[in-house]
Amino acid sequence: MSRNVVIIPARWGSTRFPGKPLHQIAGKPLLWHVWERCRSARKIESTIIATDDMRIAEAAFAWGAEVALTSPKHQSGTDRIAEVAKHAKDFSLIINVQGDEPLVDPQLLNRLVSTLQQSRQIAIVTAAHPFENPHDALSPHQVKVVIDRTGNALYFSRAPIPSTKGSGPSLFLRHQGIYGFRREMLLQFVKWKPTPLEQAESLEQLRALENGVRVHVLVTKHGSPGVDTPADAKAVAGSLRKHPTSSAGRRLQKSRAHR
Repeated sequence: MSRNVVIIPARWGSTRFPGKPLHQIAGKPLLWHVWERCRSARKIESTIIATDDMRIAEAAFAWGAEVALTSPKHQSGTDRIAEVAKHAKDFSLIINVQGDEPLVDPQLLNRLVSTLQQSRQIAIVTAAHPFENPHDALSPHQVKVVIDRTGNALYFSRAPIPSTKGSGPSLFLRHQGIYGFRREMLLQFVKWKPTPLEQAESLEQLRALENGVRVHVLVTKHGSPGVDTPADAKAVAGSLRKHPTSSAGRRLQKSRAHR
């Protein structure tokens, strides 16, 4: 029997924010908020935390999470979740949710799964949303994506794409770091060597495009803020207190994405 799963890669080391997964936000560790949101997605049958750090593993065990201990040698979260998937042949569709997304939308997770279920031609799916402030598209820290008329990614970049000449700011789409993979595609992806454009942009998803794989992009009305610094954690805490993971919180999140 196949399963649709979320795997959340989590590591302790972070240059800007060491110990981020267990940082307390609104009374709970950051990673716990992410895990709860993922578990509330009705199309997800298992939610697994993948880590190489026993501090994270023990904390996650304590709140009841399923944990997979992985190698400390992984260079990316994708490599980490692939290790878990490699040893679980019953996994069918795998959603990679970053461990610093405490406001991830459960309805978006459902949409990612549905998209993969509805078309065997799609092996990787991700998401993007319009920039609320078009000036943010100028920042190299914000990843942009341009898509074709069928919703497939043409290119991802840290540069503002498309060119501002002759195009309105509404064309700027901010890429959200969430991915859905078919298991066989995920295992193939991590076997490929880093590609020239991937290395130039420092964007792992370009490896798929450079190997001829289509990446389908779901466009949502809004994104969910991630936590990169302690200041981000303070900003997100208010939203979590107002809208905890509950039926009411899920209704709020449901209203934020196209269906």
